Amino acid sequence: MAWSESDIPDLAGRIFVVTGANSGIGWEASRMFAEHGARVVMGCRTVARGEEAAARIRSNTPGAKLEVMALDLADLDSVRAFAAAFKAMHPKLDGLINNAGIMAVPYGRTAQGFELQLGTNHFGHFALTGLLFDALVADGRVVTVSSGAHHFGSFDWSDLNWEQGYSAWPAYGRSKLANLYFAFELDRRLKVAGSGVRSLACHPGYASTNLQFVAPQQNRSWLGSAVFSVGNALFAQPAAWGALPTVFAVVSQDISGGEYVGPRVFQAWGAPVVQATGAHARDPKGWAALWEASETRTGVTFMGAAA
Repeated sequence: MAWSESDIPDLAGRIFVVTGANSGIGWEASRMFAEHGARVVMGCRTVARGEEAAARIRSNTPGAKLEVMALDLADLDSVRAFAAAFKAMHPKLDGLINNAGIMAVPYGRTAQGFELQLGTNHFGHFALTGLLFDALVADGRVVTVSSGAHHFGSFDWSDLNWEQGYSAWPAYGRSKLANLYFAFELDRRLKVAGSGVRSLACHPGYASTNLQFVAPQQNRSWLGSAVFSVGNALFAQPAAWGALPTVFAVVSQDISGGEYVGPRVFQAWGAPVVQATGAHARDPKGWAALWEASETRTGVTFMGAAA
């Protein structure tokens, strides 16, 4: 039987953090968690937009337990402030959903000087995970949202800031490959430590969200916006379906750490299933290299030395 929203269990008493929760996959996942009784902390770069998003959930679920907190993953000071505020208010964390991301944007730098896509999509989430790690319950989960774009991602370890020959789509692919490297290396370290926490990765397939339109708007490309508008209308599944792999990875008891979840039909549409990544994503040497670079760049260390 295909897994759907109706299979989500009662989540009362559980607390989840969802990054990028004000729209798209993050909003739909937050809605599903809240509708099933969880308390959801919505990490949003713009609090006003986050409050509007929370209000949309409450309009259908009046008792929804939602909190909106400022979180800019492109600024490690914001990440540290979010983590400190969360731990001051909450005694535990059942699940961290590293969902927020930007896609194929023009070249830019984060507040700390990292290439913008890798800095936002990976380094910000690496730091957030490390800073919240000690709040996770014994059987907690860290779910990191990647993309089929990881298939065309690669690393030049001598130029992580992509100062030479930047190209927006390959940079996006690198950031999504980084999400997988991180999820799988975290899983490896958790298993070595004998931890009950599970680290998983997922992707939404081809889902209609606002993510596709950010880069065309920044590039002032009416053609890019038109292409995505037509593609979304003809081929994309709803954002709610795209969020199912994320929710499945967080709540299913029939899944192990280190697995990758996505839509079952051509990895683009349909119910969530465990599936294969690109072979290059299962590279322990790459995992270790990225982890070391992440600790160096963010100043955040956790899970001890690699074993």
